[in-house]
Amino acid sequence: MKFESAIVHGKDWKILSSETHYRDAHLSVRTEEVQTPAGGKRRRWTVVHRKAAVVIAPMTAEGKLVLIRQERIPIRAAIWEVPAGQIDLAAEGDVVARGEVRVEDAMAPQPESGVNAPGYNSALGYDTAALRELREETGYVLSKGGEIVPLGYFFSSPGFTDEQGYFFLARPVELGTNGPAHAESELILDCRAFGPEEIADMIAHGEIRDANTLAICAKLVARGFISLHA
Repeated sequence: MKFESAIVHGKDWKILSSETHYRDAHLSVRTEEVQTPAGGKRRRWTVVHRKAAVVIAPMTAEGKLVLIRQERIPIRAAIWEVPAGQIDLAAEGDVVARGEVRVEDAMAPQPESGVNAPGYNSALGYDTAALRELREETGYVLSKGGEIVPLGYFFSSPGFTDEQGYFFLARPVELGTNGPAHAESELILDCRAFGPEEIADMIAHGEIRDANTLAICAKLVARGFISLHA
């Protein structure tokens, strides 16, 4: 499995050596010796390379956000979060070809934010991946005339991984006729729509505590799509 990172290495960043310890379909773990631009010293760092991911904020016509409650084995807890998933560009092309996602929705006119993010490609499938994850994890789809808005990207935990999450706002959304279709490996327990005041309360009291959801809520507030003030 070859990982195509969207990280652009400048000429002053030099990878002197790289040793792979583990690799599967989703990630690879490497110890790299790198010379950085700032100090010029050689530094060894263990890095988890992961595929890029999509992070979706599904908003209903009433302005509520759709969240899923999912068991997360690494933290031994079930938490509320927005739908998200890794990007498989080959799979996204197949989904469009089969007509499972409306191309006209994925290709709706986009605002300026997000379209120039590294690796963003609306023609190839990032927004298609977002629509797929939305449908599979929640059973929701874009309403007729709805839009999917790219909101840029973030690094989930840059101290040890190069994983990037690409933000999308999908609005308005409605329950589809087929319901969710998530894999058995996804331990999704519940799916509900929450108003802004409920979201703010869940953040304040630690019911929402994953990086994806906290980060996309911050982006939505900063862009003026929602207000979390009572």
